[in-house]
Amino acid sequence: MARHAQPKAPRLAVLWKAGLGVTAAGAAVLGAGAAAQAAVPSVPLPVDSLTRTDAAAAGEGALTGVAHGVAPLTRLQLDPLANTGVDPLANGLGTQVSDFKPVGTGLVTDHVTKGGAVADLPVAGPLTQSLLP
Repeated sequence: MARHAQPKAPRLAVLWKAGLGVTAAGAAVLGAGAAAQAAVPSVPLPVDSLTRTDAAAAGEGALTGVAHGVAPLTRLQLDPLANTGVDPLANGLGTQVSDFKPVGTGLVTDHVTKGGAVADLPVAGPLTQSLLP
């Protein structure tokens, strides 16, 4: 009975001390970082270089960078199942009324189902080519 009546304070005290030690170490690291940051002398930046920004050149550079990044994507095949027997987009539907010209969905979906890319599409293709430098 004396064995179960012992308090568990020694284990709790050890955990408490370990927690305080970790907290003190963290505070010391953060304090050292703040002191190091405060010790770095501040270098004044020339105000002239910050106020003279050529917006046209910045916009042109950004557009050129985006165009070069997007250019390879315009050549990727849109439909991964194109030219296969299991392509669900290859199913076309057509109709003809009286003696008018037949109309079907193949006119719209053929560019994609034949393995085309964005650059091959009738409307989006010329648009993407005009954006490239």
